[in-house]
Amino acid sequence: MFSLFIVGGFVGMVCFWGLSVFWWGFVWTCVVMFLVSLELWFSSLSLASCWGELLVVDNFSFGLVSLTVLVSGLSVLASVRDVEKSGNSGVMFVFSVLVLTLVLVFCFSVGSLFNFYVLFEFSLIPILLIILGWGYQPERLQAGKYMMLYTVSASLPLLVLILLVLSSEGSVFWGFSHFKVEWSWLVAVCASLAFLVKLPIYGFHLWLPKAHVEAPVAGSMILAGVLLKLGGYGLVRFFYSLGLCSSLVVSAIFCLGLGGGVVASMVCFAQNDVKALVAYSSVGHMSLVLGGVYSNTDWGWLGCLVMMLAHGLCSSGMFFLASETYKTYSTRSLYLIKGGLVVIPGVALCWFLMCAINMAAPPSLNLWGELMLGISVLSYSSVFAFFTGVMTFLSGLYSWYVYSVTQHGQCPVWVRSGVMVEEFVNYVVCFVLVLGLGVSGVSLMALS
Repeated sequence: MFSLFIVGGFVGMVCFWGLSVFWWGFVWTCVVMFLVSLELWFSSLSLASCWGELLVVDNFSFGLVSLTVLVSGLSVLASVRDVEKSGNSGVMFVFSVLVLTLVLVFCFSVGSLFNFYVLFEFSLIPILLIILGWGYQPERLQAGKYMMLYTVSASLPLLVLILLVLSSEGSVFWGFSHFKVEWSWLVAVCASLAFLVKLPIYGFHLWLPKAHVEAPVAGSMILAGVLLKLGGYGLVRFFYSLGLCSSLVVSAIFCLGLGGGVVASMVCFAQNDVKALVAYSSVGHMSLVLGGVYSNTDWGWLGCLVMMLAHGLCSSGMFFLASETYKTYSTRSLYLIKGGLVVIPGVALCWFLMCAINMAAPPSLNLWGELMLGISVLSYSSVFAFFTGVMTFLSGLYSWYVYSVTQHGQCPVWVRSGVMVEEFVNYVVCFVLVLGLGVSGVSLMALS
């Protein structure tokens, strides 16, 4: 009822005041809801006692709900010119983002595993409409097909597992009893597969670069900032309820995640498209989240939350900057994007800040996330110290690489002949993201 009330209110705004009021109404509503969610988060208010088994919201959920609202508002704010130039309906675009935001907020708040699965899969429909309706190239049809085939097919074993739990336990709420020991390896495979594709880890990631390259700026920001966090959130919730089984399958997934993160970080240097490079860097960062989940420690799970919040803000900012660079150079090729310090100095400053944060420069939130996850991974086994160290080193290396390549050198002739105008929106979006990462990092440093 609450979601229908919000959707009906926005439809009424379109009918009586037009698209402009609808657009800015959505942005300011996201701002207000973000401030409310932050107040509830820091006051440690739990809604589980108020709503029973329908909604289970705790400190872990509140952080991701705040991230969802903030990234959704900034994505709409950054997409004003894109929707106007595409010729498609701006009302449908904002309505798709609104539906996606509501689905994600409830996905992070439901207490039933079955409801989580339904919302988990339903979130694919709005993001698919955004990619197909407002994407850049005709290849967006192939990107949408890859995304649907990978995510839907991988989640079918999870659906079978949920039905088995429903038939044996009588309920599918978070916190149901453990399975039998002889089923532990099957539970680990079925529960992990859907979330590993959504996370994603290397080997299940092929849909992600295609979707990012073809998606508009709003689609890339929400996809990297929020949708990828459904995998980490599902793993934490699921294994907290089931109890992480100690088996060869879990160890194999652990090795695949960290080893694949190293490979994905190395693949970043072979990318020509700047958006594909940022997408592969997300695969490397999310592999650390997987290591924190499978370490089976409270410190690792808390590090997962910190890393997901940090990556959600940082990756959204980098995709936004990649979109702004594309508007200036009419290409995303790293061989052609040169001289950003001369052409767009304001965006170049934002590139510097985002690349520094992406390589976990202090006092950003990324630094604390990598430290917490590194300690939790080492507590699982000291063998993985090499993989964690290599990933951290490569993260700093490709962040430095993308900044130096795009901002130095001689800019192309067709860029120098044009008139570059930097909009105020660029600075607002980047300022909010950098401020959020910096303030969160300083807050964690003060609490520690």
